[in-house]
Amino acid sequence: TPAAYMRKAEQALSSARQLLAAGDADGACNRAYYAMFDAAQAALLTANVGVAASATKTHRGLISAFGQHLVLGGHVPSELGSSLNKVERLRLLADYTGDPVSAEDSAWAVEQSDIFVAAIRAAFNLQEV
Repeated sequence: TPAAYMRKAEQALSSARQLLAAGDADGACNRAYYAMFDAAQAALLTANVGVAASATKTHRGLISAFGQHLVLGGHVPSELGSSLNKVERLRLLADYTGDPVSAEDSAWAVEQSDIFVAAIRAAFNLQEV
């Protein structure tokens, strides 16, 4: 349900903040991305735009559906789609390469995640959990 995804998003965002404060830039990027991913999932479910569940089972599928149905559909500002894509790239760097994410990039990712989750909550009238 959208509420369950928003609970997951809030938990991931809380974890991202804690990891950032502890100096774990890679971990913070990972959790910031998953907060956005779960909030995007909640938004797609709430918008009821006819996206097949199978289309959002992958990261690329969910990001594509978010852009196509919610950004291009005028439900959310294009900046949200851009930040989702950029934070995903940072997460891929953090999770799958030996290169560390900078503290600055990590702080930016957590900030964008905070903005994204709040914007989804407001745009789709999802209660804070």
